[in-house]
Amino acid sequence: MLAAHPSSPDFQSLYTQHHGWLLGWLKRRLHDAGLASDLAQDTFIKILVARNSNDIIAPRPFLATIAKRLIANHCRREELEHAYTDALMHLPPALAPSPETLSILVESLQLIDRALDTLSDKARNAFLMAHLDGMTYAEIAVELQVSSHSIKKYLSQANLLCFFAVPDFAAL
Repeated sequence: MLAAHPSSPDFQSLYTQHHGWLLGWLKRRLHDAGLASDLAQDTFIKILVARNSNDIIAPRPFLATIAKRLIANHCRREELEHAYTDALMHLPPALAPSPETLSILVESLQLIDRALDTLSDKARNAFLMAHLDGMTYAEIAVELQVSSHSIKKYLSQANLLCFFAVPDFAAL
């Protein structure tokens, strides 16, 4: 258990006092109780793993910020999955992947997505802008308000992470 600080709650208190509020907040936005419950838990897990809950000055805005990011990540994953499925539906049957290949591809995308979740927001956004939007280093640098050198560093880190996140299925 985290040490208590007189002016802010420890993790257990944070969870007890704000979980119900966060769950209701998510349900109103998502209209999906199951997803809201999952994202509420993920929000608290992020806090538990990443930081000392005693440092949180305004718990509800902080929780809402984390939850908004998780919602955005969830929407991004759904959008990617729908785009991929849509692209596959438009392939001629002879070119469509087998169910086994499709399963491997979806699993690979999920592994890459989990790997990207470990990156900083700027590194993850740089990766997505480069690979999904086709933006140049210079365009990404302007968008993220960092140097082109930082973009090169972000993309090297993200590409390497993604490379090692996906096993070599051909070798299995």
